[in-house]
Amino acid sequence: MDYERLTKTYRQTQVQRLTDALSRLSSRPQVAADGRVVPGDRDLALGTGRRLTMAVLFLDLCGFSGRPAESAQEQEVLLRVFDFFFTEMIRIAEEYGGTVEKNTGDGLMAYFEDGEESGAKRAVACALTMMDTTSWLINPVLHESGVQEIEFRVGIDHGTVTVSEIGAAKRFRSLVAIGTTANVACKMLDVAKAGEILIGAHAFHRLPAYWQGWCRLRALETGWIYKSTGLPYPFYQYTGRWAYPLW
Repeated sequence: MDYERLTKTYRQTQVQRLTDALSRLSSRPQVAADGRVVPGDRDLALGTGRRLTMAVLFLDLCGFSGRPAESAQEQEVLLRVFDFFFTEMIRIAEEYGGTVEKNTGDGLMAYFEDGEESGAKRAVACALTMMDTTSWLINPVLHESGVQEIEFRVGIDHGTVTVSEIGAAKRFRSLVAIGTTANVACKMLDVAKAGEILIGAHAFHRLPAYWQGWCRLRALETGWIYKSTGLPYPFYQYTGRWAYPLW
């Protein structure tokens, strides 16, 4: 995977993937059927977890709760939009070496472990591709279909996090990221506006110097401080986007 740029080969793969997704969605006369049983009832090993040094990415859709969703037809449209959008966002996260641990309904959380490339760099590259894909591939389809286009914001931070399974056996399971890094990345969404990628100072310092040049201080008094110094923990906005033409 090329984390420095968006390539023509990758874009061609995406176009084919989204074309297939549209064909699949349009061939289903009804996505949601009436029923009384919640699917996915599985056994759960409780209290297990992994402690990892990684970047945590939160994606949050903007204004989705205000979309019409009362009638069956409106719910059907939303379900198809969710399917079309999140299926591709999850695939992008995975292709950038991320693991999607949670879908929050109108968002998702993924983590990117450190390896040959910093998890912070891969998380930011992933966010850039998510933004680019939504602007140039997904939103044009929604616009042509008369559906409101999608806007979202992203929060990213880097540090040590424990990823753990919690729940009740045979009834509920959930994967949660425990640690300040995950909390900060999530809370950045309260500051971020639609179309913005915000990163914490720890993630900022894990980026290559020339990537840092695309960052500007977004918020200093964030409510978070360095424990060792008592100084505020800043948020940065990553302003760069993938360049065109594609390589």
